Amino acid sequence: MLEKGLVQIYTGDGKGKTTAAFGLALRAAGHGKKVLIYQFLKPSSLKLGERLALEKTDLPVTIKALEAKWDITTSQDNPADITAAKAAIAEALEELAGLARSGEYDVVILDEIVYCLSKGLALFEDVERLIKSKHEVCEIVLTGRGASGSLMELADLVTEMKLLKHPYNKQIPARKGIEF
Repeated sequence: MLEKGLVQIYTGDGKGKTTAAFGLALRAAGHGKKVLIYQFLKPSSLKLGERLALEKTDLPVTIKALEAKWDITTSQDNPADITAAKAAIAEALEELAGLARSGEYDVVILDEIVYCLSKGLALFEDVERLIKSKHEVCEIVLTGRGASGSLMELADLVTEMKLLKHPYNKQIPARKGIEF
């Protein structure tokens, strides 16, 4: 167990937020810490390299994914998708608050929850309640673009990934094993 769990946020428009969170998960698990990673907006049907790698280990890392239908390119304009995502996220945050409070996990990572907040899919009050009610030794890590000032005030550490240059601007698509 950690002596004191803190709250970390990885935000910004640059690449590397999820990668940093998974790196922290590996570091914690390497020291025998129990880790829960909950991926919002990345359903289990996506074959993501970070999940595939952890599935091949016996590290104490549990990965869960929000299974609500959500497509970043089409769902933002679809009221039914928005409503379904909001309900699923609220339910997930309630479950996660209980897990963070229980002390069952040393580290809880909420991948893309910051983006969900910035797009109005999650309520700030739900995330704030999760953070404020966490077990004193549980580390909470939130990732995603668009962290608000109010959210950053709740954190002990905020890292901003800043985009300076990206291959996508040269029409180089996301590459298996590098970007996903």
